[in-house]
Amino acid sequence: MSPIKTAPAALQVDDEQLRAKYIEEVLSLLYPGSGPTATEYLVIPNARKPRLLVPADDRRVAAGAVRRYAEPQSRLARLKRDAVVAALRTGASGMLLRDRLTVRPGADSIDAYLARHLGAGLRLSVHIGPARANRKPVLQLLDGAGRTLAFAKLGTAALTRRLVRAEADALAAVGAAGLTQIQVPSVLHAGQWGEHEVLVQSALPVWQPRVAMPASRLAAAMLEVARCCGTGQGRLNGSGYWNRLRARLDAVEGHAEGAALRTAAERVARAAGDVELRFGSWHGDWSPWNMATVEGSVLVWDWERFTPGVPVGYDGLHHALQLGIARAPSAGDAVNELVAAAPDLLLPFGVAGRQAVDVTALLYLIDLATRYVTDRQAEAGARLGVLGSWLLPVLVARVEAL
Repeated sequence: MSPIKTAPAALQVDDEQLRAKYIEEVLSLLYPGSGPTATEYLVIPNARKPRLLVPADDRRVAAGAVRRYAEPQSRLARLKRDAVVAALRTGASGMLLRDRLTVRPGADSIDAYLARHLGAGLRLSVHIGPARANRKPVLQLLDGAGRTLAFAKLGTAALTRRLVRAEADALAAVGAAGLTQIQVPSVLHAGQWGEHEVLVQSALPVWQPRVAMPASRLAAAMLEVARCCGTGQGRLNGSGYWNRLRARLDAVEGHAEGAALRTAAERVARAAGDVELRFGSWHGDWSPWNMATVEGSVLVWDWERFTPGVPVGYDGLHHALQLGIARAPSAGDAVNELVAAAPDLLLPFGVAGRQAVDVTALLYLIDLATRYVTDRQAEAGARLGVLGSWLLPVLVARVEAL
């Protein structure tokens, strides 16, 4: 197996440029017509590095939107966030936040759609995420006092429409499962706005003070999700999971990286297809930025990748990999560290024995990589989309040593 190791030159696009271009695309989508009254948005922090659009005509709403946009991961980021909030509250933002965009909401705008289904008086802020195939408009819905009431996601392409529908189904399933370890959003509205899928979900209180989360509590929360739709046990070969994974690999076999993944998966099945595995559900993207631990509760959001019938332990591996990518010298190092740490990571899920651990870890990497290829993350400019630069070399070496 010889994975691709470099990205096409056309894909080496600066994320800031992609974000700036994305603002224009999002606003033209949200406001396709032209109404009689103009609405002005402030670009936070600026048009060169856009992260958030907030209403320019109301200090309280703008400050509330920034304050509850996301909880910064570092002290410096929190200080910057708090400085912007203070500037908005005091009116000093006119000196610091100079970049503005104007739209004219009409009868066919997203504002009008949400007002019809959720009631009048809502104010919107717009999140501008990094380049990736599953990027979609995410709207923070606030009241006139600047309180966050809900978040709305829009599926605007084939992939994102599917993901928005999947998240609505996932929230219904986990919401009915009687979970006690975690708190998930509730569905306030699911429908279609023109050709776009819309999902409005309640706002989890992510702005509450964070508390430390022991590894044992995190594993217990993940294990509860693994069991929420039932579990089963059996060999990899002939399992529903293996059949579904092979079908996904068949669909990307024409892609160079897809062919390498299929070869890796077949080698795993030949070497360890008779290993007994336990199958359950996983969140699908349980990463540090999709969760928060507050007093008395673990908040978990972004359920669009939720999937039942996968080897138990995938969430623990995924969370560790995302942490590793953020901390390790390179993403490839993070993959190696993940495989080395897999015995300890999987033990709380009841996965023990060298073969079961190795197979679970390698299948997780194959599953994740197949998602990247299926979604065409590289073509979308995603930072980790080119698997040959980090994941595939490690995966190939580990599979060959199985």
